[in-house]
Amino acid sequence: MCGIVGYIGKREAAPILLNGLRRLEYRGYDSAGIAVLNGDLSVVKQKGSVENLELALQEKGDRLYGATLGIAHTRWATHGDPSDRNAHPHLNGVGDIAVIHNGIIENHMSLRLELSSHGYVFRSATDTEVLVHLIDRMWKEEPSISLEYAVRRALQHVEGAYGLCVISSREPGTLVVARKGSPLVLGLGEGEYFVASDAAPIVEHTRKVVYLGDGEMAVITEAGYMVKTVENIETEKAVTELDFDLEEIEKSGYEHFMLKEIFEQPAVMEDVMRGRVRLESGSLHLGGIKDNLEHLRKAKRIIICACGTSWHAGLIGEYLIEEFARIPVEVDYASEFRYRNPVITPEDVVIVISQSGETADTLAALREAKDKGALVMGICNVVGSTIARETHCGMYTHAGPEIGVASTKAFTAQVIVLYMVALALSQGRTLGDDEIAGYLQELSEVPAKVAQILRGNEAIQSIAESYRDARNFLYLGRGYNFPVALEGALKLKEISYIHAEGYPAAEMKHGPIALIDEDMPVIFIATHDNTYTKILSNIEEVRSRKGRVIAIASEGDEEIRSLADHVIFIPSAAGPVTPLLTVIPLQLLSYHIATLRGCNVDRPRNLAKSVTVE
Repeated sequence: MCGIVGYIGKREAAPILLNGLRRLEYRGYDSAGIAVLNGDLSVVKQKGSVENLELALQEKGDRLYGATLGIAHTRWATHGDPSDRNAHPHLNGVGDIAVIHNGIIENHMSLRLELSSHGYVFRSATDTEVLVHLIDRMWKEEPSISLEYAVRRALQHVEGAYGLCVISSREPGTLVVARKGSPLVLGLGEGEYFVASDAAPIVEHTRKVVYLGDGEMAVITEAGYMVKTVENIETEKAVTELDFDLEEIEKSGYEHFMLKEIFEQPAVMEDVMRGRVRLESGSLHLGGIKDNLEHLRKAKRIIICACGTSWHAGLIGEYLIEEFARIPVEVDYASEFRYRNPVITPEDVVIVISQSGETADTLAALREAKDKGALVMGICNVVGSTIARETHCGMYTHAGPEIGVASTKAFTAQVIVLYMVALALSQGRTLGDDEIAGYLQELSEVPAKVAQILRGNEAIQSIAESYRDARNFLYLGRGYNFPVALEGALKLKEISYIHAEGYPAAEMKHGPIALIDEDMPVIFIATHDNTYTKILSNIEEVRSRKGRVIAIASEGDEEIRSLADHVIFIPSAAGPVTPLLTVIPLQLLSYHIATLRGCNVDRPRNLAKSVTVE
């Protein structure tokens, strides 16, 4: 959700903080603010983008210069409208404590009432402001205590999720941070320290980081840092080396991060398979799950929990695992999973999928499954994330940093991981070695086929010109490509703000067909598979109602040219790998329609990259 960055050291803090906010703007962008400690606390905050904050700093930011300790924030609103007053940092009444916060304080209303009864005046509509007043109250009750202790006492009264940074002119050499449910990472430099909600602002300064766990806080000075639990128990933390470079979070000449990430997919796919797919022996080596592989193979049932795009990847995983390994699979929205009191036994396996590894609903599902005795496997992209730490086993997708809010390369990486897992589960159960080798060969050919599709980008852009003003879209697919229809519709909704729905093609007759007229574009995923003739019948049904048809079809299919208004051809492939191909033109089509409409595809309205609140 929101972006957090903090700095303490010998360098000037403001430029480091501002640059960090630029790197984090994909996490939240309805307002931004900065606070530095230079004798007194100096705060500047502004509605809108980080660019707006920079303009405000040019007018009134001279008081920030020279400070070597500060915090900054870019906001994704949960409580209170986007405005200057609701922007972070928030200050206590006399302005000597500043707080920035990511998460939701669930009991903020009762805390607000209690603090108001003690004379505290609230200037914003946010839940965060209760934190700074609560810290102030704890300190007033015991004036001799430290900032660390005041924060610790305040957090004992808080219910909900938080990643927070606190500074105070009462203790000018200290930065206190705490985390529960919302990620924080500490970067270790030479005589300087960096704090952020993810590693993007840190990698240009240091590759050495410490990931805070739930219920932990860090007290940081120029002399060093100490990590403790909120209950004041000191903890030893491993130092992790970041595994990506600065250039991976730059646009590298592309107009948008989203377009760059779409075009990175052939290389990402190679990275996901590297060291895992061994074509010479026709075998798999999945180190992250090897110790639990027999347990996974013996599962009576597999439940996949995820949200959004990851949920669509999970649906494809259901098809793959059931076809290859013949193990029953259910796919659940993580947000619904724990609230319906699911029936889970120790014989079940739960797979949780999250790009960030921090998705709040998915984490809750993970913990529910563990509490009920299931083996929990994680699939995520971010090394050191909470899901990676709390699952029994798992696999990283190795997609690299994904900056565009609408997920693209993370989706295809997740599908490849699920494909490999499905084959690993089938070994010794349902598929022979030669069959597995054949499926791996099909998978290994996918990156080159995706690169071929990407070379048709200009043709897809030309098609997008015809549909930029459409108000509704329908996406239809069958089998493996039904989840791709859902994902294609989601991408268009996310970045162009056009209403779109995905359906199994056979379900069109059971309701959606009522919407079809000459103004309704319908995208069919119509590759050559065992449902191809059925899809052709569905296309005829749309044509008879004057709907406009865009078809994603297998190369060489001349029959479909006469049925569709536009055709995007993809290389022929076996059914289980087709989602990795058919989704690419849908990503490009969404991207071009959105840019033609003047939308900011990297920062679509109301969305955040990492959803760390329920």
